[in-house]
Amino acid sequence: MSAEHVEGWAEELAALTEGLGYLFARPEPREVFADLIEGLLSDLGRKNGWTMAGRAGHATPHRIQKFLGEASWSADALLAEVQAYVAGELGDRGATLVLDDTQVIKKGDKSVGVAYQHCGTTGDVRNCQVMVMLTYAAASGHTFYDRRLYLPGSWTGERERCRAAGVPDEVAFATKPQLGIAMLAGAVAGGLPFSWVAADADYGKDPALRSWLHEQKIRYVLAVPVTLPVQGPPGKPRLPKVAAAGDLLHYATARDRWERRSQGEGSKGQRSYDWAWFEVTLPGQMPADGFAHRLLIRRSTEKKQLAGGRVDFEYAYFLVHAPAVDPVTEAIVRAGVRWKIEENNELAKQITGLGQYQVRRWTSWHRHVTCAMLALAFLTVQRAHHPDPEGEAAAELPGQPTGPDPAEGEKVQATAGRSAFR
Repeated sequence: MSAEHVEGWAEELAALTEGLGYLFARPEPREVFADLIEGLLSDLGRKNGWTMAGRAGHATPHRIQKFLGEASWSADALLAEVQAYVAGELGDRGATLVLDDTQVIKKGDKSVGVAYQHCGTTGDVRNCQVMVMLTYAAASGHTFYDRRLYLPGSWTGERERCRAAGVPDEVAFATKPQLGIAMLAGAVAGGLPFSWVAADADYGKDPALRSWLHEQKIRYVLAVPVTLPVQGPPGKPRLPKVAAAGDLLHYATARDRWERRSQGEGSKGQRSYDWAWFEVTLPGQMPADGFAHRLLIRRSTEKKQLAGGRVDFEYAYFLVHAPAVDPVTEAIVRAGVRWKIEENNELAKQITGLGQYQVRRWTSWHRHVTCAMLALAFLTVQRAHHPDPEGEAAAELPGQPTGPDPAEGEKVQATAGRSAFR
């Protein structure tokens, strides 16, 4: 980024927030909205009500707290504007929609949706909130397109607890894949251009999500567990019957089906793995007309130290739904796109304050998260509009992770860069 580009961001941000002023009926929330978005994009170490209020010159965080909790405006209306902004600036018929969830660790039991549940951030069970996110990954950039707060059954089964946190009575329990379907359906209904859907195994193993994608005739590459029921190629003597995805590993090795392919360019060059693939069928679940199912097995190029001290290759399994004439190499590349949502999760938490909120109620949670999404979308669009002046392919946003694919279990590292909104 050149100095002229960075200096121009403030003007472009002002134009963006002023253009959204119609969402607020009064002048004060318009001003606080602009202060909040600038604060989320600033170089503050912590981006909470106190720090952003101080940066904006407010004596207390009251104005920001009132804006997020009590002022009269719609988070869904702002979300619709964020989605229109992303589609208008990054829209690409070849884009991939990526589903995943991320967590924010919390204390106590009052914050909406908080519960002792699996926390992917730490890899164990923690008291946290879970948000299901949808990323739009296009050729010119990738950023969040939609969000849902996951409410465990411990919440939806206690309506008084929900009402105390401002959860509307019509909000019922929904699994994470069901929340994902709702977001994908919204993207389709809104005419968002894309060609593939990608997700990790928590979503790939869900038959309802796969059925919805089949009905919509949408290409997908979904990570799946080794236990996913599939039927593969006919068996031969001394080869096992194929009843699950993991059974195909023996076929891949015995028949030497491995081919080295790249999942795309990473910060350290091509991200290459050994791959094997097979035509498969899913018992009781047919693909769309003209489509076929393939099972991809990805193997690390070298053996690694695994849990328990065992040394072996690392394997991952992906179910592909695409027209039979599509080359399998396209699915391999799309499988690598899935990690972009992990990058968005890290960037949004470390740069635009996605997880640094001090709000507890349903409405204020949706307002804060949607504002953080707008801030990340703005950064992504600026990067798309102002590519690296030296033409480097891997131009970085401030705080851009520079490590390898997070899906390989290596921690994403990010460092905050110079902000245009000091």
